[in-house]
Amino acid sequence: MKFGKALLGAAVLALVAGPATAADGTLTIGLKAEPSSIDPHYHNLGPNNSMAAHIFSRLIEQDEKQRLQPGLALSWKAVNDTTWEFKLREGVTFTDGSAFDADDVMFTAKRAPNVPSSPSSFGTYLKGKTFKKIDSHTVHISTERPHPLMPVEISNIHIISNEVGDKVSTGDFNNGTATHGTGPFKFVEWVPNDRLVLERNEGYFGEKPEWKRVVFKPIKSGPARVAALLAGDVDFIDNVPPIDIARLKKEAGVQLSSGISNRVIYLHMDQFRENSPFVTAKGGDKIKNPLLDARVRKALSKAINRDAIVERVMEGVAIKAGQLLPEGFFGVSPNMSAEAYDPKGAKALLAEAGYGDGFEMTIHGPNDRYINDAKIAEAVAQMLSRIGIKMSVETMPKAVYFKRASRGGPDKSPEFSFILVGWGSGTGEPSSPLKSLLHTYDKSQGFGSSNRGRHSDAEVDKLIEDGLATVDDDKRSALLQKATELGIGRNQGIIPLHYQVNTWAGKKGIAYKARTDERTTAMGVHSN
Repeated sequence: MKFGKALLGAAVLALVAGPATAADGTLTIGLKAEPSSIDPHYHNLGPNNSMAAHIFSRLIEQDEKQRLQPGLALSWKAVNDTTWEFKLREGVTFTDGSAFDADDVMFTAKRAPNVPSSPSSFGTYLKGKTFKKIDSHTVHISTERPHPLMPVEISNIHIISNEVGDKVSTGDFNNGTATHGTGPFKFVEWVPNDRLVLERNEGYFGEKPEWKRVVFKPIKSGPARVAALLAGDVDFIDNVPPIDIARLKKEAGVQLSSGISNRVIYLHMDQFRENSPFVTAKGGDKIKNPLLDARVRKALSKAINRDAIVERVMEGVAIKAGQLLPEGFFGVSPNMSAEAYDPKGAKALLAEAGYGDGFEMTIHGPNDRYINDAKIAEAVAQMLSRIGIKMSVETMPKAVYFKRASRGGPDKSPEFSFILVGWGSGTGEPSSPLKSLLHTYDKSQGFGSSNRGRHSDAEVDKLIEDGLATVDDDKRSALLQKATELGIGRNQGIIPLHYQVNTWAGKKGIAYKARTDERTTAMGVHSN
């Protein structure tokens, strides 16, 4: 099965016959990846954000195509060049009975970027913004420069109650003590690696979900998720393995939903240490970090056969990538395409950089986060070995991986040298990955929050910052395109591999709107 431009912004549905949904209003969902925490501010990670959306609301919500919708804010507007006004919804209560007002927004803005030990902070959306309470249901947010992306950035922050207090910890959310939201569901219990249970919030201010009770069951193995669906142990699953899609379309009791996502799977490289911990000369002796040289990084990109990854590893259910978002999204450069497979050119660049004899390196990655993530890491290692780089592969569960990749090294620096990662744009355009992945790391300003390779280029930084402050859409798009062309095309700050295409499956009678942000939400599951 091959996916192309026709899937962009759309869903493909394959309907077949089978049993209906549970009659008691309970929906059981098999998840590939459960959240690492129920704290909505602990880790800016897809599974966490997806689960948080069930329990907590945002000032501005996003629909399945990431279009902005009123949430806890009924309206928002720019009142001058540097200030936005948010009018809050009245009559909303948290599930502990406390009333929602501007104080909760102020408290959230203070806490969200400062959660201890966060592997990827929400500061990327909040740093540089000043929040001011105007009255109980009006908040102003100001920036030093014009900030046209204010609404879309704020749509990534889940609001918590100020009643939980300044001393609230991530553990308090995980055990339910502080897990009081204004979302469509109420938290019941979380038993990691076993189940996460929610109940419908009958006091929810918006359209109430169809399901009275939802049970999320983590099932890491793709074949095991498919088997659980076919056996009737679950009603719905996410991350259908590409190898099973054709077979499931023929199953009498299964209904599929598929769509391209905004997630790019990419490689980050150590660009800040003279001695990188997982790179050595042939034989294991110390060597000056070759990844500091853009020619070496470009050689690695040329050595990767993206067509082979898409066709063989991803079973054709992916689109090869050359930049941060696929064609059709705002700010995508028309001048960039996926790097052509060129092992001879790769070897020539290595020789030019002084590494003609190659070196040894380990690729690290998760084995339970992205579609076929461990297999992708293995494929990349095999391809790089063909240009003279002796590769090792180490994958691990995401709960361990992201902590180490972000702050497992000395002084809480990134631990690894060469890593497989993915990024889904929370804003639906390239400023989100540019700001987080390619801007120079600056915790105080919220820049480079997931820049685990520590790519740094002052020219790229300025283009990103100017783009974030440019109100004119055409001019902003041009700035973001140029930042991408320099950060990836010239510097090879990261190596894009492919864009994910995601597939969900349910029993007949259960439909799902495929989301560009890849989230699996019970609110989006409907009986038909």
